[in-house]
Amino acid sequence: MSTAAMAGRAASTTEPLIRFENVSKTYAPRRNGAAVAALHGVDLSVQAGSVLGVIGRSGAGKSTLIRLINGLERPSSGRVLLGDAEISALRERDLRAVRARVGMIFQHFNLLSARSAADNIALPLEIAGWTRAAIRARVTELLRLVGLADQAGRYPAELSGGQKQRIGIARALATGPDVLLSDEATSALDPETTRSILALLRRINRDLGLTIVLITHEMSVIRAVADRVAVIEHGAIVEEGPVFDVFTRPESEVTRSLLVGEMGLSLPPALAARLGDAAHPGATVVLRIAFGDATADTAILARLARETGIDAAILAGTVDEIGGRPFGALTIALPPGPDVEARARACLATHGIESERLGYLPQAREAFRVA
Repeated sequence: MSTAAMAGRAASTTEPLIRFENVSKTYAPRRNGAAVAALHGVDLSVQAGSVLGVIGRSGAGKSTLIRLINGLERPSSGRVLLGDAEISALRERDLRAVRARVGMIFQHFNLLSARSAADNIALPLEIAGWTRAAIRARVTELLRLVGLADQAGRYPAELSGGQKQRIGIARALATGPDVLLSDEATSALDPETTRSILALLRRINRDLGLTIVLITHEMSVIRAVADRVAVIEHGAIVEEGPVFDVFTRPESEVTRSLLVGEMGLSLPPALAARLGDAAHPGATVVLRIAFGDATADTAILARLARETGIDAAILAGTVDEIGGRPFGALTIALPPGPDVEARARACLATHGIESERLGYLPQAREAFRVA
């Protein structure tokens, strides 16, 4: 993705709360090993009150990125700022005040087994020196917020995974932070519980105005809760922007590969195995098309046939909603012909439909029979 394109997508009238300025992080080599470059040249802003999702494969640099925000890691070069405070330049003693502004929830909950739900939530308040009466009132408020007012006396072993994560969220909110960091907070949960936790995070963002940064390897999590998404690969941000824009018009191969399964656009395995880059005589052209108004454009193939005489076969597709906006996408096969692709894509373009060639399938008739 070009620097100009990223800058255009990142434009905002809201002052950033979190800023990464040309940040790199290299870990010192272990015995008989080489140094590990976890991040390099990261420029990223998080607007106050927004939800940013950071997605990437294992080892891409997600955890390092999020640990730089609360000062658990320091950059090898560049600056990390929270508001006016340059986290990367603070001494350990001065970091305590900054860390009080940042709550964190974890994949495996990190609750203390010997403490009840209420006492787990109370722990950061005890450390901060709150009075018993103030702690009791705050814990009661937070239990109600996360929907567990009746579970105050239960211990972690008596709670479900979703309940443990709700207690973890309440604990992270205890001191009234400005930022909530989520480190794969739903990856250990079943799909239904994941949906309820994501809905809770979205409500917290909306009602409390809390800025949330979540890291995940699941596009479905990004789609459910985030306003913006940053895609990280090999320690670099390869794409960043509003979730709808990145999902519907991905500009990097990494993003496309992450989206294929999530958007219901993966080809049947038998067809995917035969998809190639070479246009052999009689080959079927495979296109992916996307449209932002799913209700209006689901009849686009009928228009294509009517206006050009080209009959397309649907190989895969989805009609969905992203960030409250309708979206549709189809993977289609065109019949063979010397100018079929050019005419089809020109017709689609006149209707505002973006298209991308994925490759070619040999034996066009068989491909159409599968569809």
